[in-house]
Amino acid sequence: MAGGPQPGAPGAPSPRLPRLGLVLGLLAALAAVKYYRDAEAARRQEMALKSLGNEGLFLFSSLDTNNDLYISPEEFKPVAEKLTGVTPVLEFEEEETLDPSGETLSIVAKFQPLLMETMTKSKDGFLGISHIALSGLRNWTAPAAPMSIMFAKQFKAFLPPKNKIELGDPWWIIPSELNIFTGYLSNNRFYPPVPKGKEIVIHKLLSMFHPRPFVKTRFAPQGAVACIQAISEFYYRIAFRIHAEFQLNEPPDFPFWFSPGQFAGHIVLSRDSSHVREFKLFVPNKRSLNVDMEWLYGASESSNMEVDIGYLPQMELESSGPSIPSVIHDENGNVMDSRDPAGEPIQFVFEEINWQRELSGEEAAQKLEVAMYPFKKVSYLPFTQAFDRAKAENKLVHSILLWGALDDQSC
Repeated sequence: MAGGPQPGAPGAPSPRLPRLGLVLGLLAALAAVKYYRDAEAARRQEMALKSLGNEGLFLFSSLDTNNDLYISPEEFKPVAEKLTGVTPVLEFEEEETLDPSGETLSIVAKFQPLLMETMTKSKDGFLGISHIALSGLRNWTAPAAPMSIMFAKQFKAFLPPKNKIELGDPWWIIPSELNIFTGYLSNNRFYPPVPKGKEIVIHKLLSMFHPRPFVKTRFAPQGAVACIQAISEFYYRIAFRIHAEFQLNEPPDFPFWFSPGQFAGHIVLSRDSSHVREFKLFVPNKRSLNVDMEWLYGASESSNMEVDIGYLPQMELESSGPSIPSVIHDENGNVMDSRDPAGEPIQFVFEEINWQRELSGEEAAQKLEVAMYPFKKVSYLPFTQAFDRAKAENKLVHSILLWGALDDQSC
């Protein structure tokens, strides 16, 4: 048997040393690659700045969505559409194929433009603010689509998940993707990303107001939350709250963000989503200010931004009636004419819904409010009520004076 130290014996080289050297070498190589990539990115950024200048680089970056300093055909598409005037139909990701014979309903949009005199900048006649910056806001005087026909099945996104079938138990239709680590989304954008999954129906609805809705806001809390407000044997009444915003400008103008305080609403639909009894979505208008506006002037993400707040009298969508079959069959399965012998549309009679359990609209709204803003678990009282409560509970009063509201997106 050959002599010499065996692995693990005193004096034998450790087998871990080559492995450690390999790991250190690999880490050094990765660090070198990262350094090279960072240096190359900085060099390309500097070259782009020299070639385009601040203003040009700002516009370039607004199209370069993946920040690779190259404009792909997909990224260039908005410019092509603007120059040619041809807008291709977006291929949205549908969760399931809709039955063309399924029930449909008409959604009607009502819109009154923002009252310019409610903006604080109006007090000095918008002194120092370019007319171009506000052009998107001034020109938005009517809904993009006054009416839309939709399938009842498209509203399936509002149905509760199987583990959220108790009254007032909130769930996220569109969950927030922002947290303390992610910060907020870029201000330097013009065109919303293609909606996916449950975002599709909300994007379609909001597009009735304006062609560029963002179903995920730049700042938290973002998303859409819902809860069951009432339950019957065959129907749900779902209350919901959506935080979304609109981009009113297009290149070569700079971005102008229009952020309503919230979109509140409810939907009454069957448990299989084949029938929608009623639908309503609206921006609450009971407060004196209910819209936040932010617009950029220069090529910097964090500077040259103007901020204001104002009042929007009306922004709502409502179904004109219950959903009805697209195709009518008789008892033998034969297709019937949708009009009676006199030529009038056939009138449908709907059964009355008897709710077995329900919450008030105020209770449901409070559940959604707390889901969006956990600090609302503490009671915030009007000024006149706070002192009575403080006296009854022998507590001090903490008074807060705000320009806007902490519990919606208009602040």
